[in-house]
Amino acid sequence: MRVLIVDDERLTQTALAKVLSARGDVEHFDSANDASEALEKLATTSYDVLLLDIDMLDLSSTELVDQLGERSLPLPSIVFVTAHVEHAVAAFERHTVDYVIKPFSNESINEALDRAFRRAKGERAAKLIEALPHLQELSRPGHSMIAIKAKGRILFINPGDVVAVQAEGNYVSLQRESDSYLLRESISTVAEKLKPYGFIRIHRSALVNTSFVVEIKPYSTGKYGLRVKSGKEYSVTRGYKKNLKPLTEFRIGNGAFLAE
Repeated sequence: MRVLIVDDERLTQTALAKVLSARGDVEHFDSANDASEALEKLATTSYDVLLLDIDMLDLSSTELVDQLGERSLPLPSIVFVTAHVEHAVAAFERHTVDYVIKPFSNESINEALDRAFRRAKGERAAKLIEALPHLQELSRPGHSMIAIKAKGRILFINPGDVVAVQAEGNYVSLQRESDSYLLRESISTVAEKLKPYGFIRIHRSALVNTSFVVEIKPYSTGKYGLRVKSGKEYSVTRGYKKNLKPLTEFRIGNGAFLAE
């Protein structure tokens, strides 16, 4: 989670930063000294949670929330940090998850963050559901990109750039010439998704993009090897030898492929 602290008191910023630094679910946090600085950061950076002091000199945090809405900026989960209980009602009316009374304890801040994080996760899940029709459209054959989920993000990858896919335990590695992506997915699911893009199964735990294959080599064991443009070889087991049939024809631009 990404968190923005907005407070004009340096001691409060330090105390909140100490709590955030001790949590394993906070990947990044920033601090803003007032609402104006916060608006600048929110205009360029996405945050999941805001920790807002209600009383600031330039602009109250309730006015800050109103301005976020007026500017159509994304509204993160909000926790008000206040010395005044009477502000609590106004806070909840502006979609606040929680409020914490100054002086606060680490426990009270952590409890408020837990509630804020749960809401943030739920909102992201809802947005992902809304986006699914678009993501599915991107994943259809004929589209130049496919959508994959990796480490909580949606990545768009050109399948033509993927050389091979190999299973690694409960994960699969999508290998490109320059890098790779590790996904928590089964090799069978990925094989079905990549089949329209020229990928063939050569092993129960491996797929190869046929557009990268430059040579088929028979082994004395009855198996075959596929050499790709980078020079790397992949072994083809007997059970998947039939999948080489489309490669036994000469295809200009992809090299000469030898028949059995």
